[in-house]
Amino acid sequence: MLGRSTLSRTASFRPENLGQNALAMIGNLCFTMFVLGVLIFTIIAATYEPEDPLFHPSAKITSFLTSQSNATFKSDDTVVKTGEDFMALNQTVVATFINATDVEYKEESVTETVPNCEGNVDSPIDCTDPEVFHLLMSKAIDQFKDIHFYRFGKAVRGDSDNAWKTAAFYKDYRRFTITRSANCTLSVVSIGDYHSGVNARKKRKRNQKPGFEKMPVKDNAGLLVVGEAVNDTLPVIESENSFSRGRYLIYMGGGDRCKSMNHFLWSFLCALGEAQYLNRTLVMDLTICLNSMYTSSNQDEEGKDFRFYFDFEHLKEAASVLDKEQFWSDWNKWQKKDGLNLYLVEDFRVTPMKLSEVKDSLIMRKFGSVEPDNYWYRVCEGETESVVQRPWHLLWKSRRLLDIVSAIASRLNWDYDAVHVERGEKARNKDLWPNLDADTSPDALISTLADKIENGRNVYIATNEPDTSFFNPLKDKYSTHFLDEYKDLWDENSEWYSETMKLNKGAAVEFDGYMRASVDTEVFLRGKKQIETFNDLTNDCKDGINTCNAASS
Repeated sequence: MLGRSTLSRTASFRPENLGQNALAMIGNLCFTMFVLGVLIFTIIAATYEPEDPLFHPSAKITSFLTSQSNATFKSDDTVVKTGEDFMALNQTVVATFINATDVEYKEESVTETVPNCEGNVDSPIDCTDPEVFHLLMSKAIDQFKDIHFYRFGKAVRGDSDNAWKTAAFYKDYRRFTITRSANCTLSVVSIGDYHSGVNARKKRKRNQKPGFEKMPVKDNAGLLVVGEAVNDTLPVIESENSFSRGRYLIYMGGGDRCKSMNHFLWSFLCALGEAQYLNRTLVMDLTICLNSMYTSSNQDEEGKDFRFYFDFEHLKEAASVLDKEQFWSDWNKWQKKDGLNLYLVEDFRVTPMKLSEVKDSLIMRKFGSVEPDNYWYRVCEGETESVVQRPWHLLWKSRRLLDIVSAIASRLNWDYDAVHVERGEKARNKDLWPNLDADTSPDALISTLADKIENGRNVYIATNEPDTSFFNPLKDKYSTHFLDEYKDLWDENSEWYSETMKLNKGAAVEFDGYMRASVDTEVFLRGKKQIETFNDLTNDCKDGINTCNAASS
């Protein structure tokens, strides 16, 4: 038997059997590798957790808000971009700019067609007369050569006030001074300052949704008016029946409070996106905790109003939202009576797709106390990311702040260049920004700007340098301007001050660091030339030494 076994094993290694044996060994090896691969993949799939976006490199984190993508979180401390920043310029609008050649009467004067005007030189002029109206348009186009007009409003009967919109969709209305000669010839003598034609100020439309009632807004007399009336009163459910038929979503708790504004918006828009996906009304908290990086006290400050910073009028007209306090008041009145049910979700991994069939009146997402799993934006991660889109187009900057921006640009006749000079802590940190301090010194700025901006130009300097006298040497070549020159636009005599006090229950509102940065940035962006710190003034990298390549990738 031993001999047979030995002979049998020896026979298996005969030359004619080697090919079969080799194929069998290769097959067994491949099958073993396949099994190992499946096992490794299964372990990875079972244990993988998406990395926290807060720990991404800043260049990758900020890539979202410089593109049309809906991908990554932005944890930068600068002013966050909002919906209007992503709107591409409408080429149809550009093609329909109004030029002087498009106006039938573009002469410096026109002859009035009203009969018997002789002897009535001081009688009122009808500015709605087509010839007079064309004269106003022609004069405006001729005087403001740097503005692209795409629409003129109707002139006001009895007043030489006219309104227009520019290509950037900013509105203005001005008072025209018209003289009549003895032979009935009319001439435009002058055009008033920004928003001087108050009678051409557009009245707000009552574009309210069924079931919601909007309170009227009263104009303020005797205040510095820098924009159209803003109707950001809170929407109110008008009846018990309307409330009971509604479907709502609310986020409660979480670790997003008092974080940076960018973090807050990333989470808030996740909630708004889920509400839209589920076709529900988002119940939102209009109070914001402002992070210490934006406050003069260097402490987190509660009690800030969402409407201080963002356009709530646009949001409530474009999306279905309710104030949290008003909602709970109505809920407590009608919940038991009408049998309204609440569906509680305490795990962010429960996706919106799993909630799409929930019929209860209110879905409440409740977040715990352990960061980062209690951040609202975690709901929109993973498989939800490709399904729920953050509706950036619904979130615009505060109209009140943008009106201040337009007023500043108008005082500079919309004809200025802008320079962003970042100094502060970065200029003091020579390890990460070794050249920034020297490259942004007055002498270096004069040298660098010599080839970029013509002498004598209006130059708006957006900067975090607290002492603007630092830039005095530039006054020999340029007419320099800074944000604080325009404090009258937000001081106690301004409309902004009055309107924000109303929102704040009669208490004065500080023009805080985020507002300042927002206005400063927007004025900078409206300059004819825009000189950036890290692109044009210094070779240092924005995020510190050796980060330039990462930022560009």
